[in-house]
Amino acid sequence: MKPNIEHVKRLVYETDDLFVKMIDWPFEEGIICYLTSLVDGGELNKQLVLLKKQAEAKTQNWAISAVSTSYPYTDGKLQNLLSLGETAIIFPEANIIVAINLKKEQARTTDEPENEHVINGSHEGFIENKDTNIALIRKRLLRADFVVKHMYIGNKNSDTVTYTYIASVVDPQLVEMVEKKLNAVSSDEFFTPGQLIEYLEEHTWSPFPQFLVTERPDRVASNLLEGRIVILMDNSPAAVVAPVTLFSFFQTPDDFNSRVLVGSFYRLLRIFSLITAIFLPAFYVSVVSFHSEILPIEISKQVKLAINEIPYRPFLEAIILEVFIELIREASMRLPTPIGQTIAIVGGLVVGDAIVNAGLVSNLMVIVVAMTAISSFVIPSAEMNMTIRILRFPFMLGAALFGFFGMVIGLLLLFIHLLNLRSLGRPYFSPIIPFDLTRFKDIFVRLPFLRFLHRNKKKGVRE
Repeated sequence: MKPNIEHVKRLVYETDDLFVKMIDWPFEEGIICYLTSLVDGGELNKQLVLLKKQAEAKTQNWAISAVSTSYPYTDGKLQNLLSLGETAIIFPEANIIVAINLKKEQARTTDEPENEHVINGSHEGFIENKDTNIALIRKRLLRADFVVKHMYIGNKNSDTVTYTYIASVVDPQLVEMVEKKLNAVSSDEFFTPGQLIEYLEEHTWSPFPQFLVTERPDRVASNLLEGRIVILMDNSPAAVVAPVTLFSFFQTPDDFNSRVLVGSFYRLLRIFSLITAIFLPAFYVSVVSFHSEILPIEISKQVKLAINEIPYRPFLEAIILEVFIELIREASMRLPTPIGQTIAIVGGLVVGDAIVNAGLVSNLMVIVVAMTAISSFVIPSAEMNMTIRILRFPFMLGAALFGFFGMVIGLLLLFIHLLNLRSLGRPYFSPIIPFDLTRFKDIFVRLPFLRFLHRNKKKGVRE
């Protein structure tokens, strides 16, 4: 059946923002249709005049221009074009669609991401427009081998993802793996990078993120130069970087925008914060419950005096305070900023002081939990921050049951899990396992940039 106006309306379920009408064209009548909420009508009229003049002059390939192209007509193709915000001119006799790409651009400014602040360096961030995000990356990588690939995914082929890489740096097998995984996606709809990550990662139930998510173009550019692949989606400011290791989540652009010693100091501080955030509450529970003899006598007496008035064991005390801190953190994030700050102050000072005065928790436990919370805030990655907050609970349970022995068992299980993790087939616990001395140093010390370049030239990683 040849398409007509009524057929087009049925294809988009009689939506009220559909514009559809017959138009005269030099060789036959056509049907023009588009969604008014997505198309710039003023620019469309100008483009229609130009296309009609080219058709009247019988210019070869008149339908193909910078903003238009032609396709064989199918119902699915028409639905796809309209949903993408393109204008479709249908010629029933010729059985073709001329698609004109004149979308309304309603994008915000490229402000700095809220959760990735830096002291020095660029303050630009990605927005919800994929083309703008690619331009921000290209502005930082002025090289011909920066490759951008678009791919339709899903059963209906209606969702587009873009993956980028530097051809002279990336491993070709890595590109093939990403293409294979994207082609295997079977979901009909994608809305967020998080949904896409679940399809791509190999260990969905692991608490550890196997892809780095960032909204900073400078961070994306540096990862591309290291041979990684970056995946972008429309309507999301987040870029997905892979493959990564555990230690990729503890580096920030400030490391390279500050002095070598300063950058190294803050890297060491983040590693220390990781250890503190995971193990400090468990260590306190172990010492108070099983190993108080390791403390100096005076401190041991103070600890016993502090916990004697608490009506339950240190483990339950720690759980109460940790859950209370998580409630405050979650409430302050979900509420508007001024109210969220007020909740944090009221919850942290007023309610916290009342809990101590009521004898529900000890002063020492408040100090331990406060140090733990502050240490977790030092972790620059929001995904890794959540992981660390979750991990401290099983370690506290092990410490409450078996003391230091329980912590050691938990640590061994954690190492085994990390050794089994892969990010796009690459070892997640690298450069510790497999061991690489040069890259191992880079975990703790920010090497001088000139030495870093020289090292990569020797390895053939970078031009």
